[in-house]
Amino acid sequence: MGKVKVRSVSSFNNELKLKGFNVYQIESDSNATRIYSRKDFYKICLTTGKSRIHYAERSFEMDGTLLFFGNPHIPYSWETISRTCSGYTCLFSEEFLKTSVRSEILQQSPLFKLGGTPILKISEERREFLNTIYRKMIDEQKTSYIYKDDLIRNYINLIIHEALKLQPSENYDQHKNAASRITAVFLELLERQFVIESADRPIQLRTAHDYAKALNVHVNHLNRSVKEVTGKPTTVHIAERIVTEAKALLQHTDWTVAEIAYALGFIYPTYFNNFFKRMTGMAPSTLRTEII
Repeated sequence: MGKVKVRSVSSFNNELKLKGFNVYQIESDSNATRIYSRKDFYKICLTTGKSRIHYAERSFEMDGTLLFFGNPHIPYSWETISRTCSGYTCLFSEEFLKTSVRSEILQQSPLFKLGGTPILKISEERREFLNTIYRKMIDEQKTSYIYKDDLIRNYINLIIHEALKLQPSENYDQHKNAASRITAVFLELLERQFVIESADRPIQLRTAHDYAKALNVHVNHLNRSVKEVTGKPTTVHIAERIVTEAKALLQHTDWTVAEIAYALGFIYPTYFNNFFKRMTGMAPSTLRTEII
């Protein structure tokens, strides 16, 4: 199996920390697996080939041209099945896009959300159009144009909007009232707890009281709002998100169950085992065995 020839992750991170953006072309004749990884950047990939993508606890098998949206808060891995795979990858930090007036599109769209639609099938006509945008970003990245960051942000937003055209309108949450707004902020904060890069950095917020304190609201107000908007209590959202993360870590890492338990905020592995079994009906080790 040939490996994709790309620059090291550390060089990408260094450049992203300085500029918040990078774009490059994926070389052909590749058959590589991108291992579980979450960094401090979003990723939009346009690729042509046959791929199997594991995103959180879900898996997608795609053939042809696809547009993939990677969220730094959600783990994923990517296996190229076909002999050749070509396309482009765009990396950017949240801070890079936040200076854009319409940057809230990241939080509101289903493209980057857990449970949303991170992978879209792209027609030949759209592929040519998106290829042009990526080539423009690559060219612009090399220039000394003083406003090139703004121009590149516009290109990123254009790609996102092209993808949103393929999404049904009912996927959008307009946050029309106070309950919707506080629920949206809670769900966003919930997602941000799960940027788990190592087993020795556990999540900081575990209970509804923790989230209410972080949001500077009374826990009863938070619970009422979340239940009104979603139909589920705050504690259920937290528990389900921990289970989703646990499944992803069991699938995408070689961490021990004890390490996963600690990373998810459990003091003792036994507590995690009991919690996971109560939520899923099976032990963590059983799930990992079934995956293997």
